[in-house]
Amino acid sequence: MLDQTAIADTLGQHYDLAPSLETAEQLGAIYARMRRVVPPEDWAIHAPYVAAINRLKQARNAVILAHNYMTPQIYHGIADVVGDSLQLAIEATRVEADVIVQCGVHFMAETAKILNPAKTVLIPDMEAGCSLAESITPEGIAEMRRRYPGAPVVTYVNTSAEVKAASDICCTSSNAVQIVAALEAETIIMTPDKYLAQNVAQQVPQKNIVWYDGSCIVHEQFTAQELREFRDWNPGTRIIAHPECPPDVVAEADFSGSTSGIIDYVAREQPEKALLVTECSMASNTSDALPGIEFVGPCNMCPHMKKITLEKVLWSLHSMEGAVEVDSQVAEGARQAVQRMIDLSRRAGA
Repeated sequence: MLDQTAIADTLGQHYDLAPSLETAEQLGAIYARMRRVVPPEDWAIHAPYVAAINRLKQARNAVILAHNYMTPQIYHGIADVVGDSLQLAIEATRVEADVIVQCGVHFMAETAKILNPAKTVLIPDMEAGCSLAESITPEGIAEMRRRYPGAPVVTYVNTSAEVKAASDICCTSSNAVQIVAALEAETIIMTPDKYLAQNVAQQVPQKNIVWYDGSCIVHEQFTAQELREFRDWNPGTRIIAHPECPPDVVAEADFSGSTSGIIDYVAREQPEKALLVTECSMASNTSDALPGIEFVGPCNMCPHMKKITLEKVLWSLHSMEGAVEVDSQVAEGARQAVQRMIDLSRRAGA
């Protein structure tokens, strides 16, 4: 576990991190991207960290990849690339920098390392895990193969390298339907998210999809009754749900898609009011870019994603601690599963 007190003391000896209105004003162009959701007083606190990180990543020849669930000060303030799991995996194959800092959870950093074995991949907090990833093991994959002999295993990228290596191909929430539909087998195993698998099954009825009993702590909390009541109280609100939500929740939504799909939908449709049935930072990170939309309603915070902070990012670049390593044999198996996904997605998109 990181000693935050010691880290703060050390960073304070090397960087001027005191709240600064002057620095906040100097970084006004960055602040404009998050003005609706980050108060000026908070920006004066964040700005010195953003300035220090952006200088240091240049010195380290580093690039920062940030998932859509990162806080606005990370997403808009320091990230070079933002996106969902598929976008980040694809961009990781294009990185030319020597160092990759993954602002997300551990499996994302592993994926970046798998695709860039010669580069240094840092995660600002090694304990930024994922309840969904932790729900499945290679032994769980083996058991599913025994129950459904010959069926290919499609594994969500929200998994460990060992689980990816035990699978045939990976998928993300944005390409799961595409990947499952493209496979020749009639019976297909999907792991570990049962709700994603059930939602995919409704869209690909020609396949017999079987699934592992895993779920995301953020998305499994939403209920269909909650959405029905919210719609009654707020008529006209457009409801957009992530496919990791239970199928009855997705059925209540006007649209369902990956985090990038959600962003694209609200930008295209421009509803007056929108309820994003996913992690809280989604609305925060799109708010300023879509000033005509009022984002309303409940959301659920991911405690794992929120372990990544500006202070921890600065520490990772300063100390170069938090390097992610993957056993070479495991990495090769996992790389093949991820690369098959990327290749199939690129072919389908061509």
